[in-house]
Amino acid sequence: MARPPGPLLLLLLLLLPLRFLAAAGRPCGPAGLPRDTVLGRLGANITLTCRDEAPANATVSWQVEERGAAGVWGRQLAEGNTLLLRRLRYEDAGRYSCSLGSRLLRSLRLLVAAPCLAEPPETPQVSCYRRSHDKDVLCEWPQQKKPSPGTRAMLWVKRRFVAENATEQRCRYFSKARKFLCRVKVPPGTDDAKPLVVSTCVSNSAGGSAGKDKIISLSSVLRPDPPVNVTVEALEKAPQRLQVNWSYPPSWDPRFYWLRFQVRYRPEPAPTFSEVDQVTTTWLDIRDAWRGTRHVVQVRAKDEFGHGTWSEWSQEAVGTPWTDPWELTSEMEPVSSQVPTEDGTYGVTLAPRLFREDDTNGSGGSVMESSTHPVASPYAFLVTGGSLLLGIALFVGIVVRYRQMWWTSGQETTKPEGEGQHMLVPLSLPPPTLSDTPLLSHPAPSAPAVLHTTQADYSSSGQ
Repeated sequence: MARPPGPLLLLLLLLLPLRFLAAAGRPCGPAGLPRDTVLGRLGANITLTCRDEAPANATVSWQVEERGAAGVWGRQLAEGNTLLLRRLRYEDAGRYSCSLGSRLLRSLRLLVAAPCLAEPPETPQVSCYRRSHDKDVLCEWPQQKKPSPGTRAMLWVKRRFVAENATEQRCRYFSKARKFLCRVKVPPGTDDAKPLVVSTCVSNSAGGSAGKDKIISLSSVLRPDPPVNVTVEALEKAPQRLQVNWSYPPSWDPRFYWLRFQVRYRPEPAPTFSEVDQVTTTWLDIRDAWRGTRHVVQVRAKDEFGHGTWSEWSQEAVGTPWTDPWELTSEMEPVSSQVPTEDGTYGVTLAPRLFREDDTNGSGGSVMESSTHPVASPYAFLVTGGSLLLGIALFVGIVVRYRQMWWTSGQETTKPEGEGQHMLVPLSLPPPTLSDTPLLSHPAPSAPAVLHTTQADYSSSGQ
């Protein structure tokens, strides 16, 4: 008795018809030309046939349409059931018709293409993305060579594991970007988590090439545009801070869904970036910027719930932290711009090295570490100089004041000229005595002046 098939075999049998249904909706072969169109190669010969069987006892005539200022008319060609055109040129392209008398038998359109443009198309390597939750899905793939005339690119989208016809989309080629672009309409209310199958095909007259099926979902292909209006500003009296501001991309509406951002920055001498994640605002305060050094800053965005992928990095924005105008030396700036050399020329003085190399354990490896040389602060010089000047001024003031007081006391103790000397009297008069001396308060009217004497004079005269 035959054993019933297992559940795995039944599942495979159910999925096999679905695969054929999906493949049947996206044929990929040479681009079909209309029945009345014939393709000829530049420089080659071609034969146009009027009827499969030549009419008996009848003459078939050929003519080609020509356009001019006077309108369209037919130029008569050779007669016969077939028409041979040798060494085709681009000017040979046009509408050819054969007739029997006045009765039209057949009309053919001849296209002339260069042989180099008739190569089979490249295999598409498709990638899809969605710029916002309310935008269509865009699928694109690059082209190394310009496609030949008549190349057709198609894209099919259908739900996975569902027996339904695929939605067909026509793709356009953009010559400046050198890529094909397809727009997939997303019906309102579509589940973002449901998987979709994307198939592509590029075909021309020489053949067709199908790309590998791609499984996507609306949430997995979410990729916002990069942020715009990125600016970097210095903060006053903050030599190690920078204020970064940016805006949402125009394709993303923040009223319904938000974005989270990632910021990277570096000082221009440094080769690597520092990154800050999980930024939910449209600004960032950098607090570890290098003094006096220009910094490069970029920002990118992602859906707030982490769906999809990061956007491309924004355009670079640059900024330099605030610098004290009174600062004489800076850790990150040259000490001087030019110094004279021995030969009389001037050479540029480079900035102090930011990193030094150290031999670790004798292995000769390069170890990068920050320079820790102390830098003298200009404020210490200002305070010290001011204190010294103030002390000197105080000392000079004390010395001057002391000299003034010493000079004044010396003047007071010094006697005037002639004081303490004996008064000359005439010899005929007797020496004056204390009783004969008139009172100072009542001088004699005839006395010309008051004579001043000392106690020693009185003593000597009494003796």
